[in-house]
Amino acid sequence: SAELCLLPALAALLPALPGPGGSGPGPAEVGLSDLPAELRVAVRALVGDLDALFAVFGLREENFAVGALSRIVAAELASYAPARNRKRTAANKASVVFVDRTLDLAGAVGHHGDNLAEKILSVLPKLPGHKTDVMVNMVELTALQTTDETCSIIAPGCLAQPNDPAAKALWESFMNLKQKEAVMEARRHLVEAASRENLPIKMSMGRVTPEQLSLYIQLFRNNLKALENHCGLLQLVLATVQTLKHPQTSKWDNFLAFERLLLQTIGESEMPSVLNQLLPMIKSYNERTKDDYTCEDFFVLLVYMYAVVGEIKSGKELDAAEEKVKKALVKAICDEPELPPLLQKIT
Repeated sequence: SAELCLLPALAALLPALPGPGGSGPGPAEVGLSDLPAELRVAVRALVGDLDALFAVFGLREENFAVGALSRIVAAELASYAPARNRKRTAANKASVVFVDRTLDLAGAVGHHGDNLAEKILSVLPKLPGHKTDVMVNMVELTALQTTDETCSIIAPGCLAQPNDPAAKALWESFMNLKQKEAVMEARRHLVEAASRENLPIKMSMGRVTPEQLSLYIQLFRNNLKALENHCGLLQLVLATVQTLKHPQTSKWDNFLAFERLLLQTIGESEMPSVLNQLLPMIKSYNERTKDDYTCEDFFVLLVYMYAVVGEIKSGKELDAAEEKVKKALVKAICDEPELPPLLQKIT
């Protein structure tokens, strides 16, 4: 979008986490030579990419850093020969702030955003080979009626629609408006597109439902010209419908409720009692209903808990509580009939 540029080639670049007991050099002393070889290569690649990006904008930047890896990146960029040459002739000034991603794990796994773009990117399956785009099931726009979720005869749609001004405008509102307003924007764009194509659309007021959007989408189905003219817009609205109907979206509110409860509880009690509250919620595959948390969900919750708590007082009580949670999780993972990709990586 106009305000946000993602660099998917560097999606795997994460600061090295300290070992058990915070072992390893202190953050202040770490330089590029102290990093593992793979991370050194990634940092140099990032510095080269950023220099090329700033050259396009004609920037003369001043670097600031928050976090150990960010300090290294900022220092490398400042001493990078091509960057020094560029700064001599660049016309525009800019302040660049580097921040370590690991300093806000609670933000990365939390569910506090009332944002449609975030939900679409979280729940729909990733477009193969892409880090920042999703697959949108296009079957609804065809005469082929199948209940197979993974129907692969029809190529999936996606969110990137650079050639469709209406779709680009709608994506901006998905990113910048609250979910309710964004869904209303989706309906408005659909109604305008249908009117332009003289499709028999009845404008309805009130709350927008995914079913209503589906009905509007189906008006385009047998009209090839209308489909071609508004293909980008239809992909974004289909992404909205599929996200709103997705079971993970209804679970979003459960996560949010648990996170709020956690924030209250942590203020009043210690980590062991919070872990003991979590324990009965860890259920094996055969015991779970669709509303229960999966093993992956628990990892997300645990990352949130430990990130929010910060410094934890260790002791026998905490060790015992953690051991129980570990055992319950291991049992649940072993009982999974098929491990999802994240759990395969972890195990």
